[in-house]
Amino acid sequence: MGILSWILFGLIAGALARFLLPGRDPGGFIVTILLGIGGSVIGGLIGTQLGFGKVTGFDLRSMAIAVLGTLILLYGYRLFKNR
Repeated sequence: MGILSWILFGLIAGALARFLLPGRDPGGFIVTILLGIGGSVIGGLIGTQLGFGKVTGFDLRSMAIAVLGTLILLYGYRLFKNR
């Protein structure tokens, strides 16, 4: 399930990150969802390396990792684009 589950999590995490980190994004909602996919993959890779386990299905722990990765990536994107 690996990467495909992180992409699906990314779609959801992008919407949640937009809700948790409101504001004017330079790219709009579509870019936020794409950042959600990227943040979820990055969060999944980092979470796996830190020993949080692999993704075997949809659960709350995996969603939290995906949202956290997305929030970090979205915050970095905002810092980079607003310069």
